[in-house]
Amino acid sequence: MKIKFLTIYAVGFMIFLYLPVLFLPIFSFNDSAIVAFPLKGFTLQWYENLANEPGMHQALINSLKVGIATSVISTILGICGARAVTRYEFFAKKSITSFVMLPLVLPEILVAISMLVVLLQLGFSLSLISVALGHILMCVPFSMAILISSFEGFDQSLEEASMDLGEGPLMTFFRVTLPVVAPGIVSSLLITFTISLDEFIVAFFLSGTEPTLPIFIWGQLRFIAKLPNILALGSLMLLASFILLCAAEYFRRRAQRRTGTEDSVI
Repeated sequence: MKIKFLTIYAVGFMIFLYLPVLFLPIFSFNDSAIVAFPLKGFTLQWYENLANEPGMHQALINSLKVGIATSVISTILGICGARAVTRYEFFAKKSITSFVMLPLVLPEILVAISMLVVLLQLGFSLSLISVALGHILMCVPFSMAILISSFEGFDQSLEEASMDLGEGPLMTFFRVTLPVVAPGIVSSLLITFTISLDEFIVAFFLSGTEPTLPIFIWGQLRFIAKLPNILALGSLMLLASFILLCAAEYFRRRAQRRTGTEDSVI
């Protein structure tokens, strides 16, 4: 009885969560600018219109720049943090780890406002760099959560054997540790890139005159005639996010199989 109830609850929750999202691609193929049932017909016009949106193209480039910078820097910091947490004992280790993970539970608007105040006080102008800094702050905890599971299952005797054979700590890391945890690193890169690509609130406060793709979509919603194009663009972003997250989950599971750790919920 309990199992049946949990199954019904899980199915109902998934429907409640994802059914509204499925309407986005459905209406993106509707041959009408009005978002309503019944559908008027099938068309690819709104997708074709995206090719003639220079503002959207620049926003996409901006998002890619921020996303790549965020994923690379967040993953590097995540590697350092995850290795420190899993390999060493230091003062207030649990407190420091909890502090690093704090952005996971803080409201994004508080993070955005705090970053805005700090950057302006330090004399920074709002640009893609400020957006990337905000995204890095948000993504490092996700990266650490993924990489900690990879490093926890790593057999330290392999590193010890490498150093016994004459390799230094740096070469041991690159030749022994890195290949084993590489799937976790790829997963971290993909997930942090996806988070940065889809993030709106921090980018809204910190982007200045260089909008990212979510900010561009928000600006276009003021024009009713642009709504079908936005539905098409949103559908493409939804598809891209789904593919990236599936790839990230594949590499995360691969990393856990290689290190012998169990699945964990991030």
